[in-house]
Amino acid sequence: NSGIVAVPDKRLDKLAEIWQTNKKTPAIVEFVDIAGLVKGASQGAGLGNKFLANIRETDAIVHVVRCFDDENIMHVVADAGTNVPVDPVGDIEAIDMELIMADLDMVQRRVDKAQKAAKGDKKFLHEAEVFRALAEHLNAGKSARTFDCGDDRAIVETADLLSLKPIIYAANMDEDGFAHYEDNRYFGLVRDLAAKEGAQVLPICAKLEQDIAELDDPEERAMFLEDLGIEKSGLDRLIQCSYDLLGLISFLTYGKDECRAWTIKKGTKAPQAAGKIHSDIERGFIRAETINFDDMIRCGSVAAAKEKGLLRSEGKEYVVKDGDMIYFRFNV
Repeated sequence: NSGIVAVPDKRLDKLAEIWQTNKKTPAIVEFVDIAGLVKGASQGAGLGNKFLANIRETDAIVHVVRCFDDENIMHVVADAGTNVPVDPVGDIEAIDMELIMADLDMVQRRVDKAQKAAKGDKKFLHEAEVFRALAEHLNAGKSARTFDCGDDRAIVETADLLSLKPIIYAANMDEDGFAHYEDNRYFGLVRDLAAKEGAQVLPICAKLEQDIAELDDPEERAMFLEDLGIEKSGLDRLIQCSYDLLGLISFLTYGKDECRAWTIKKGTKAPQAAGKIHSDIERGFIRAETINFDDMIRCGSVAAAKEKGLLRSEGKEYVVKDGDMIYFRFNV
């Protein structure tokens, strides 16, 4: 199952209000629900290789970890007929080990491939050394995320490893546990583990998220969140966390016909950002007429910002910033 969700962006809402636009198009994130992982998946147990192939197609992993006790809900790790005590760290390690084992098989094949290639070209000797060191790291039960590859990161990334993918641990608590999550013992365990491996951790309550999702009226939803003492829903926080994890930002295009947010990687230059809209705009790029959203709001309008010299004409080397409002000039 998969779901495409809009990225909440108050800047886009404000632009749509100012321009009284006919169409408002937010940036989107796709979440894929991948179920079926049990101990032994790397050897074919459960959904086995199908599960692992589904993970391989993603950019990042959101691992929902149980952090609550409830005798009415079974906690299953290996055998669907066996209920075991809640153990969030053990659950994470079980999932990690399946990913690591699948990666180890992949890395060993890369070692063999590089060694064979080195017989004809010595430059592959270094690649073989890198993957051999990584294989030792994985064989010790450590994920590729924690491997110190230094300047060889580009080589490691060619292997498309599962345990190299950035990860968010979504610590799922009951309502009482979520209300005081900083004192929740299970959450503390997940937070400490995430800190050791440079991962992110997000406190959530799936039951509350279901209640929030059933509220269609924005005002009712806002009141519900206020009563809970939280500013954003777990989904909105997860989207923002995913954006940060993947190094993504949004730039904005605007006008009466449409106001739209576009997703790009941090560090993207203006022509490549233009290519997100249409390849012709990138190919025929001339310049990007740019103003940052916050500057525009301080001035009151694009016209007022232009009078103050804040509307800039940027060339091919300009690195687009989060919140840039851009009108691309091009010719093909």
